[in-house]
Parts: sequence; C-alpha cells; structure tokens
Amino acid sequence: MQIHNLTETNSVLNTFITEMRDVNTQKDPLRFRRNIERTGEILGYELSKVLNYKAKSTTTPLGVSETMLINDDIVLCSILRAGVPLHNGLLNYFDKAENAFISAYRHHKDNPESFEIIVEYLACPNLEGKTLILADPMLATGQSMVATFEALKPFGTPKDVHLVSVIGAQEGVDYVSQHFDTNTHLWIATIDETLNEKGYIIPGLGDAGDLAFGAKLQH
Repeated sequence: MQIHNLTETNSVLNTFITEMRDVNTQKDPLRFRRNIERTGEILGYELSKVLNYKAKSTTTPLGVSETMLINDDIVLCSILRAGVPLHNGLLNYFDKAENAFISAYRHHKDNPESFEIIVEYLACPNLEGKTLILADPMLATGQSMVATFEALKPFGTPKDVHLVSVIGAQEGVDYVSQHFDTNTHLWIATIDETLNEKGYIIPGLGDAGDLAFGAKLQH
C-alpha cells in the first residue's frame, strides 16, 4: 500500500487538525464539521495528483485553451455517520463523482473491550472499472475500512482504490496495509501512535460522529 501522510510536511492542514483535537474548540459542532470537510478538500486535492488525465480544448472569448482534466470515473463512498463531513469535502472537489453510502458500526458483545463490525445499510452504484474513494475519518483498528470494502465487492471491481482518513493509529494503518492490494493508496492527514484498550486512537480526538452530530444512544 502507498501511504501518503500529509502532516509529514507542514501546512495549514495542521491548524484544522489542532482545532479538531482541542477539547474547547470541539464544543462547536459546526466548526468541527467544517474542519473535517476542509481536511477532506485538502486530501482530495492531493489525491487528484495521481489520477488519470486527458487533454481537453476549451474555447475562450479570445482563443482556445488546452487543459488536462481528470479522466477517471470516480465513486465516493463514506461510512455513515461520521464520514458525512469528510464525504462533503471530497465531493466539493470531485463534484461529478457518483456516490455510495454504507453504515458500519462496532457491535460489542459481552466484553466492552472487544467488538465486531456490523454493516447494515449500503447504497452503491456499479464499481466496475471505476476509481473508488473510500472515506472514513477515523482509521482506528482498520476493521471498518476492510469490512466496508468486502461489502462493496458484489458491486464490481474498481480499477483503482483510494482510502481517505483524517486521523489514524499506526495499528490501523498496518491492518489495512495487510488487507488491501499494494497498489492501493491511503491518504491520511495524520497518524497517531497507538490505540487504547477500547480501540480508540490516542491522542486522537474522541468520537468523530458524536462531535459532528451529537451523542447517540448505544445499542
């Protein structure tokens, strides 16, 4: 897997990540969602550099301009519900993309420190020969990303696969690296060192879904 960790180079992205982590700034859900969205825009911009392009002629009032434009059929797929702001950020840049949505959540059985990933809802176009961008803001254990990709397989085989996350743990990065093809790209804003006993990223930022949309009842 090809890993692109954007905070290996300093940029304005550091500001957005810092605000998302800050317990005081997190009190503003609107700003939290917007920072996720802006991070998605930056990740999408960087991702666009490795896509396929073709030349297009555009007539201007004074002549003809030759431009290289994206020549990939893109499908954006986000994992509900935390993935919605990240999806919107990517869609701001890939505005002609098709869209897929999938629900995946942790189901705890008897032991609160162990869980399985449950996929309940999936809406997806045909993926055959297309470029799939799979977005999940928190890459903790990596199990959700792998389970989602497995659930998408009946919809066709993508030509290229790009994984997009905001914050990941090294364990999750290693896990997806073992389960995706070596040609897969991972675009991630930053990578933290570890997970706690419940599988949450440390230092991370908490529950991205709750911070964006409010606390939920557990089931």
